[in-house]
Amino acid sequence: MKKITALILALVMVFALVGCASGNTDTGSTESNETNDTTESTETTEAGEAAESTETAETTETTETAVLKMGTNAAFPPYEYYEDADDNKVVGIDAEVAALIAEKLGMELEIVDMEFDSIIPAVQTGKIDMGMAGMTVTEDRLENVNFSTSYATGVQVVIVKEGSEITTVDDLSVEGKDWKVGVQNATTGDLYATWDLEDNGLATVMRYNKGADAVQALVTGKVDCVIIDNEPAKAFVAENDGLVILDTEYTVEDYAICIAKDNTELLDQVNAALDELIADGSVQNIIDKYIGE
Repeated sequence: MKKITALILALVMVFALVGCASGNTDTGSTESNETNDTTESTETTEAGEAAESTETAETTETTETAVLKMGTNAAFPPYEYYEDADDNKVVGIDAEVAALIAEKLGMELEIVDMEFDSIIPAVQTGKIDMGMAGMTVTEDRLENVNFSTSYATGVQVVIVKEGSEITTVDDLSVEGKDWKVGVQNATTGDLYATWDLEDNGLATVMRYNKGADAVQALVTGKVDCVIIDNEPAKAFVAENDGLVILDTEYTVEDYAICIAKDNTELLDQVNAALDELIADGSVQNIIDKYIGE
C-alpha cells in the first residue's frame, strides 16, 4: 500500500514539474513577442521619420527660388544707376523691367554691376543670364549673342560746351577738323563714332569706362564733344553748367536684352514675359516714371 501511495505521489510531482516547465516556456515566448513588437514599432517609427525628413528636404529644395542674374553698367541714368551713393541697390528703367520679367518667370532677380564691355562676354560664358544696359541691337553684337524683343527706343545725341564750334551733327563731318569725341567704351555711341568719324579720318575717339567720365573730359577740355544716349545726356547736362545738347539727333536705336545664343529657352521665356508687360502697359509706365512724356 505504501508503495502505491509513493508511486502516486511521484506521478503527481512529475505532472507538477511538467506544468511548471510549460508555464516558463510560454512566458519566454510572450517576452520574445513583446520584444519583436517593440523592435518593429521602433523600426516603423524610424522609417516614418526618415521618410518625413526626406520629404521635408525635397520640399525645401523644391521651394528654393531660381535666380535670374542680370548684368548691367549702373552708370547710365535713367536706365540703371545708384540713386543713393551709400546704397548698393541699382534702380532705373532696366532694373524695374527686369524685376517684372523675373516675377513673371517665378524667379528672383540679381543685378550684377560691371563694365559695359564685359557684359556680352559674361553672357557668353554663363557668368550672367542676360545683359540689360540700354543695349542696342547691332550686327556685330548679333554675331555673339541673341537679343530679345525691343522694349525701349534710344536716341544718341551730342553734348558740347556752350559756344562750341560744333553747332550741328553735320559739323562733325567737316574735313580737316579732327575732333576729339568722347564716348563710353563699347557703347553704340562708341560704335557710331568709330564707324562714321574715326574710320573716315574725321575725328579721334576717346573712350572712357563711364559716360560720366567722358562728360568730365568735355568739362575739362580734353574732348570737343560727347556722343551718348539722350536720357543720360539730359542728366549729365543738368549736373554740369555750361553744357548743352545739340538739337539734331545723332541716331535712333532700339534697346533689347542680350542672352547667350545657346540659351534659347530663356530667350523664349523673356520674350513671352516682355510681350505681356508691353501689352498691358507695364513697360511704358516704367519709362514714363523715369522719363515722362
